[in-house]
Parts: sequence; C-alpha cells; structure tokens
Amino acid sequence: MSAPLSRRDALKFASNGFGLMALSALMADQSYAGLSTHTTDFTPKVKNVIFCFMPGGVSHIDTFDPKPKLAELDGKSFDGFYQVGAKKETNRKWVKSPWQFAQHGKSGIWVSELFPHIATCVDEMTMIRSMVSGFPLHPRANLLMHTGRNTGGYPSLGSWINYALGSENKNLPGYVLLHAGAVPPGGLENFSNGFLPGTFQATAMQAEGEPVINIKPADKDPKIQRAKLDVLIQEDRQFLQSIGTDDGVDSAIQNYEMAYKMQSVVPDVLNLDKESEATKKLYGLDSADHNKRLYSLQCLRARRLIESGVRFVEITCPEIYGMNNGTWDQHTELRKGHEGNALITDQGIAALVKDLRARGLLDETLIVWATEFGRTPHAPILDGRDHHETAFTVWMAGGGLKKGFVYGATDEVGMHSVENVTEVYDLHATILQLLGLNHKKLTYRFGGRDVSLTDVHGHVTSDVLS
Repeated sequence: MSAPLSRRDALKFASNGFGLMALSALMADQSYAGLSTHTTDFTPKVKNVIFCFMPGGVSHIDTFDPKPKLAELDGKSFDGFYQVGAKKETNRKWVKSPWQFAQHGKSGIWVSELFPHIATCVDEMTMIRSMVSGFPLHPRANLLMHTGRNTGGYPSLGSWINYALGSENKNLPGYVLLHAGAVPPGGLENFSNGFLPGTFQATAMQAEGEPVINIKPADKDPKIQRAKLDVLIQEDRQFLQSIGTDDGVDSAIQNYEMAYKMQSVVPDVLNLDKESEATKKLYGLDSADHNKRLYSLQCLRARRLIESGVRFVEITCPEIYGMNNGTWDQHTELRKGHEGNALITDQGIAALVKDLRARGLLDETLIVWATEFGRTPHAPILDGRDHHETAFTVWMAGGGLKKGFVYGATDEVGMHSVENVTEVYDLHATILQLLGLNHKKLTYRFGGRDVSLTDVHGHVTSDVLS
C-alpha cells in the first residue's frame, strides 16, 4: 500500500499536470485510451461526420420551408398564443418571408434566395422539414441538439462518436471543433465529454492565429522536448499510481502525447499551400468579407481533417449578429441578420459538398446542417421573428441517404410540424445508424445505469435512408 502524499509532494507532482490542464481539449484517440472496441453494430454507410451548426435559430420559413399562405396573411393580426403556456398576445402580426423561393435541381426542392450556392446542391441533400425541439431557450435547445439533454454534464454527439469509433489517425484527435472565437449559448458543454473519459472531448481549432493554442514547441531540439515530456509523464504516472485510477490524470498523460504528435501533423493538415487556386476560390477564400473568409477557411479545413482521419468535425459560426444568443437570433433586423449570416456560410458549405463529391469522399461522409429551433411566422414587428420550437428544418448530405429528398412537413403557415414529426433524438439515432452504431447499444456506465445519447427516446428515421 502506498504511503499517503504530503501536501508538498502532492503539489509537486500535481503541478506538472495543472500547468497543462489548458490542453484538456487536445484529446487523444481511443487507441491510447483503451476504452473503445472500435466495432460497429452493422455495416456503416459513412465513416465520418461534418456538423455545420447554425446557432441562434434559423428561420425555416425564410430558408427551406416556403409558406405562400403567409403572403396572404402578411400584416394581419395573429390571434393566438405565442408560446405554449404563455398569455395570449394581441399585438402580434403574421409576417411573410421577405425573400423569394425557387425550385432547384432535378429534385425541384424549394430553397430561398438567401442560399444561392447551397441551392445548387439540393440533389445531394435529404431535407427534414418536420423537426421539433421542445425547448424555446437557446442554451437548453443547443444542449439538446448536441447532447440529447437540456442540461449540462452529458457527452456531446461528437464525444459519443469519438468514444465509439475513435480517430483513424493516431496522430490526430477523433473530434475537432472549428470556430472563429464564438461560443454558442449553452457554452462549452455543447462540446463536452460529459461523464465520458476526458480523452473524448472536442479539440478546438480557431480560424485566426495559431489554430491550436499552446501546442507550439518551446524547444527547437525535439530530443530535449521529448525528454521533458517523458519526465512529466513519468511523474504523473507515479502520482496516478499513488492515488489509484483517476480520469483527470490519465487524460492529462494522454493529452501530452497527443499534443506532442499534433505538433508535426496539424500544421501540415491545416496548411492550404497545396490547395489549388480553383479550390480556394470555390470555397470563397478570395471574398472581400472577412467573416466569410474565416468560415470558408474552416469548411476547407474540415475537408482536410476528415481526409486525414478525424472522425467528427463541427463547424460553428462567427458571432456577428444575434445579441450573443447565437448569430441567427433575429428578433429584430431579420433581413439584415439572416442575409449577413447566409452570406458568411452559404458558399463555404456548398463548396464543401461539391469538393467532397469531386474527391469521392461524399459517399463516406455525412454532412449535417442544423440549428436549435426555428422562428415564428408571426411577430410584434414586421422585421423580426421569435423563437419557435415546434417546427424547423435540418438537412443532411452524404452516404446512405436518399438524395434530393424532402421528409416531413409543417402546416400551411409553418407553425407546427404535422407530417413525420422528427425529434432531435430521432436525428441522433439516424446519424449513429449511418455510422453503423445502434443508438440503444452505445452506452456508458454512469451513476449506476447504462446511459446513452438518446436515453429512452429516439427512433431511426428509416424513410430517409437509401
């Protein structure tokens, strides 16, 4: 039995870990964690996921779900309840979409003029127009979309997939978050490992400056750096042996190793010098808009990361509009905010779809475009919309899906999903299914029970599968 540590010894050993706990996002893949079997429940249709998250609540009736009836009702009083359980309001009016819709592709899917580039990709897409959330508040709805729960402390979708399948590249993490500095409502819990071991958390890579903070080596001589790292790991292992099993210390050890390996791999993976000028132009890296360039950069990086073996990549938007509640949160200035956000994201996402297709990677990749809820077809002003959890749109593209396909529908004014109503749990179950994972069997023992992403909910939306 090990003798108890003195306070001095504890601080001496633990300080080596505390100094690099900021590297908690530099997560190792499961080949080091030794916790994943790396097996699937059935033959997967895709092997990686790119999640394009649109925080703030994109208006479905202004983007992918046209409602001509609103043009007839525009400006007329809305005589009803804004939210379930709320008081009846008399100052609200029906608001038509300020943008025109048109049919696109061989499939003839309707898309708003907000997305001229994405509109050219509809024949690759499966569009779900019947999503419901259940939570009209940004933090709770964001957490639900990411973790299957409306409170913090649970693993994100990316963490579950990382835990189940790991990275295909031992020198890169399995789960990467690409961002431009903004954190959606709900905070970093959206990307957390929750109760899963720390090695399955997202690794954050920023658009500007050094992509990964604190990864650049301080020593020019790699032998010196390796020697220092070995000393740190040895002391942490001794500390770990003295206290028994501890995920925090064990994860820190693995983080050191992963960070060390990423030093040589990440710069090459994220280096765009090898990309042709035509590819850069396709993504819009020549745009005069700074934020569009940043978002397009992350879209191109997403392709390079999944090419290199990263299992799950999320891209989130720069926070430009929306009053810190998610950049798509337009209670006022709907036209300005939605047009600005569409300008920033449209070309990069469309380029990602086309680039993956051209390289033969789309059939093994799943792209998910999602927001946390929709927006009301009525409002107290004519240039704004409020939170709306009973109807919104999500679309996917990639392997294993029906292409150019629309699933579900809302009523004639976009108030409620009425046909093939799809919950967030169903979306999660379907994503796992495409990866070859049974959402009921993917569990982790926590709090005395086997916990899953979808809990007691969720059904695979088989009708969208090819």
